[in-house]
Amino acid sequence: MDRGLYIAMSGAKQNLLAQAANVNNLANANTTGFKADMEQFRSMPVFGPGFPTRIYAMTERPGVNLAQGQLYTTGRELDVAVNGEGFIAVAGQNGQEAYTRAGELRATPTGQLQTGAGLPVLGNNGPIVIPPAQKLTIGQDGTISIIPLGSNATNTAVIDRIKLVNPPLKNLEKHLDGELYLKDAAAIAPDANVALVQGALEGSNANPIAGMAEMIELARNFELQTKVMQQIDENSGVSARLMQMQTA
Repeated sequence: MDRGLYIAMSGAKQNLLAQAANVNNLANANTTGFKADMEQFRSMPVFGPGFPTRIYAMTERPGVNLAQGQLYTTGRELDVAVNGEGFIAVAGQNGQEAYTRAGELRATPTGQLQTGAGLPVLGNNGPIVIPPAQKLTIGQDGTISIIPLGSNATNTAVIDRIKLVNPPLKNLEKHLDGELYLKDAAAIAPDANVALVQGALEGSNANPIAGMAEMIELARNFELQTKVMQQIDENSGVSARLMQMQTA
């Protein structure tokens, strides 16, 4: 009896974990540059002393869907979208170089260029700082040019260049902060082939319709697992009563 109960219990638990990942994707369906998490189930034996006698279900996140989201125009000068393959390099929360496609940039009161999540955008020599300007232009190669305050339109100054990279996708992993990192914790050289579009953003690649369908399927699976546990409990009670009758 306990074998079936264990299998049903572990299956119900893993369904809840998969539902949490799916709900997170749905919650970020409108998040700029969001990349949906993937999940899968597989059976695993319970290891321990002696021969394995139990099997349990396990939910895994084998990777991230790195397909490009839809680009849409905003007209804002600090909004940029990666056109095609590649990523924007930022300084992660742990100090390690991270990569994102969320190009909703902003400048702090001190001029530091950051992502919408507050991560510093990296340039040729570290985090980018933008001085006060009356106009700012970001080129396809990430070059940031400004017209300083009080200058005429012909006085253009190049401030820095956003670090654009194109690492092998198989070497990337998503951390809890939602950003992508290289698995070997190394930095990568800029790639001149990565192009930006100024005044545009990349939307999330999470599919709300597919997410809702998966939510319904996972809910039905959870209900099935709980019914199995209930049936096993009822069978266990019947067996106990039969044993009592035989010993009476």
